[in-house]
Amino acid sequence: MLTPREQDAAFPALRSLHACCAARNGAGVLIFGPSGAGKSDLLLRLVHAGYDLVADDRVLLADGVASAPAPLRGMMEVRGWGLVRMRFVERVSAYLAVALIAPGGDETAMTPERSPEPETHGPSGLPLLRLNGFHASAVARIDVALDCMAPVSLRSRIGVMSLGDI
Repeated sequence: MLTPREQDAAFPALRSLHACCAARNGAGVLIFGPSGAGKSDLLLRLVHAGYDLVADDRVLLADGVASAPAPLRGMMEVRGWGLVRMRFVERVSAYLAVALIAPGGDETAMTPERSPEPETHGPSGLPLLRLNGFHASAVARIDVALDCMAPVSLRSRIGVMSLGDI
């Protein structure tokens, strides 16, 4: 088995990322952050809210399609309980990247502007949403951002439109 660095070198179009991935209606969301920032915790809340599990801890990304490495498919870490096997989706098209701040981080530095300039997550090339994954509104914020980025056919029931739809 190849290490993530060896995979990147052997398959340049395939990126191995330290991240989680969930999907709603086939639209994938990649969750990035330092250890302890709450990636798996937010992933668990997304799955509980109806999202599909794609990958926990390690995501393979190739041409905008996200999947889990074979040994990790269907596996998710639940802190305080351990690894659990869950229903999962093998691969999805990724539309959004979420960057989490670590607990105890400088939250004032991460306070979102009212109307921020659009950002792109460098390693994935996806539109970027910055947030504290432990906030109660984290799942709702991801829903809204995903509705703005995903094609109309993959949007949620809340009916959010991006400004480009008007």
